[in-house]
Amino acid sequence: MFIVGECIHIISPRVKDAIANRDAAVIQRLAKAQVDRGANMLDLNIGPQKKSGPEVMTWLVNTIQEVVDVGLSFDTTNLAAIEAGLKLAKRQAMINSTSAEPERLEKVPPLAAQYNAKLIALMMGKSGIPVTAEERVSIAIEQLIPRAMEVGIPMENLYLDPLVLTVAGCQEYCPHAIEAVRYVKQAMDPAPLTIAGLSNVSNHVPAEGRSLINRTYLVMLMAAGLDAVIADPLDRELMEVIRIIENR
Repeated sequence: MFIVGECIHIISPRVKDAIANRDAAVIQRLAKAQVDRGANMLDLNIGPQKKSGPEVMTWLVNTIQEVVDVGLSFDTTNLAAIEAGLKLAKRQAMINSTSAEPERLEKVPPLAAQYNAKLIALMMGKSGIPVTAEERVSIAIEQLIPRAMEVGIPMENLYLDPLVLTVAGCQEYCPHAIEAVRYVKQAMDPAPLTIAGLSNVSNHVPAEGRSLINRTYLVMLMAAGLDAVIADPLDRELMEVIRIIENR
């Protein structure tokens, strides 16, 4: 399982303050802790950052690469910020993400191809997240994969994301992401790579229940063939579940 650490996220007050105040120590501690616990790559979620995206991303990348030697995932809708990160990345980077929405599909994949970056492709289009697994897989096969191939992205650099929804209010839809992973793995040979934002499944759930929900859902995703996960490597029980499954 390829693990992308999720803890450097603008939604965290600690991270938000650290970015605003350029507090390198906070960011570096988070980066080192995640890598020490098993993260193969670190996701840098800076939000839209419409005004200062490139400058923020430049500072983050330089700050983090001073203390860890792993790939970085650039998680923002700001393409200028993504490219600023790609230019500085010492290891193969990841773009998080494109979708089949026309503007994103036009602009993001060529950027990934230009910098030989991994690319997360969300199984959704301009109408939003499809309800069924079949609809999501159709978007992947008919739009996302052909576009990646068109611009020269190797299949080993493309990660399809089935879009995990929260059990809080969307519980009936949670099985569809699992089935989308299973179906897309069966639809092509060789099977495409898949990734999921795990913590989405427990959004808006009381804190004491989140870890249990996350690791339970991850077991089901792994059984369906999931290759990579964006998750919290500081969750010891979650990481132990991954270790047990991989060593079984």
